[in-house]
Amino acid sequence: MDVYNILVTNDDGYEAKGLLELVKTLREIEGVRVTVVAPANEKSACGHSITLVRPLRFIGIDDDFFKLDDGTPSDCVYLSLASIFADKKPDLLISGINRGSNMGEDITYSGTAAGAMEGVLHDIPSIAISQVMDFTDPSGDFELASNFIQDLVTKIKNGTFPLPKREFLNINIPFDKKEADVKVTYAGYRHYANDAHAHRNPRGEEFYWLGLHPLDFSPREGQTRMSDYEAIKAGYISISPIMLDLSAYKSMKGLEYWLNTHE
Repeated sequence: MDVYNILVTNDDGYEAKGLLELVKTLREIEGVRVTVVAPANEKSACGHSITLVRPLRFIGIDDDFFKLDDGTPSDCVYLSLASIFADKKPDLLISGINRGSNMGEDITYSGTAAGAMEGVLHDIPSIAISQVMDFTDPSGDFELASNFIQDLVTKIKNGTFPLPKREFLNINIPFDKKEADVKVTYAGYRHYANDAHAHRNPRGEEFYWLGLHPLDFSPREGQTRMSDYEAIKAGYISISPIMLDLSAYKSMKGLEYWLNTHE
């Protein structure tokens, strides 16, 4: 039987509990080989960035387990494909399990989602998975996320990936649930604000901590499906197909009209 190769990365760093739980779960699937390449340090909210201003170095942690010295999730995937998987691409890429949600336009900030984005750019079926958290509990419970991703990967391994090229699955797992039904959702409409906290060091120099603000979403106009946020709020597992084509097709005719009628 051919080995089914899965590349795993994340943005919380190579020691993150969610990553280790994911790897343990995937290695329980028969016929699967899991290779981990994760950032050496936390890279949350780094987006789809790659490192161009300094060299990067793989550091072996264990068999088929590497950290990338100061690399981003996109670096991890990019360099894995150029070296570890130079002869044959992995069959599947999974980024996560992230500590915290990645819903709505937060996907554009997310290093977790970016790992999956980098995968589909190279024609690798890819999944980003995130666990909604109560951040007063620093460890978190990844049992439902682990069980769900194990079942989903088994389904993909024994069949096909459900999306076309340059689309990935973005999964969010509800907080404090041992089991939950699944809803196919769209990326919600997130309300944003600027939350920054000014401080001064002992020399009087001003610096800022960027803050967090509560999740606040609205339904998108004309949508009949649940958004990812609505599904999570209702206690469902949210699974959204995300495409990399950012073109605003509906606005093209209006833009042409504006260009031709305004001087």
